Amino acid sequence: MIETQRLRIYVASQCAMEHVIDAEPDAELKAAYQEMLDGCLAHPQQWEWYGIWMIELKDDTRVGDLCFKGLSPEGVAEIGYGIKPEHWGNGFATEAMKAVMTWAFAQPGVTAVEAETAPDNVASQRVLAKCGFVPTGHMGEEGPRFVLKKG
Repeated sequence: MIETQRLRIYVASQCAMEHVIDAEPDAELKAAYQEMLDGCLAHPQQWEWYGIWMIELKDDTRVGDLCFKGLSPEGVAEIGYGIKPEHWGNGFATEAMKAVMTWAFAQPGVTAVEAETAPDNVASQRVLAKCGFVPTGHMGEEGPRFVLKKG
């Protein structure tokens, strides 16, 4: 578990991920969560690199989540994150991302973390910039890609 001033961030268990999947009304997000669980089950020794990381206030209120999309042999991980709309504008994404980047770069072999966001998602782009990510100049499936390199 990672703790910040306001947040607790931790990787969900299989049971917790199944509960999130069952409770998710959005079909696209439900499929993404299932893909995360499938990655965990296929790579149980790398659970942290595939699982849903819960982002909660210290009173147990879930404000969002994040996930990595595995760790490449070159030590590059891609991260995705989301904060529930009712919690937007409170700095939770930036706080969580900074804490998780510190964790990621403390793991053996990690050289960089990448992210992408929709071209019109200015708030997410600001989060990435505040966390030190820089544009790569490449477009991904969802939009522009960003990278944060170790050290």
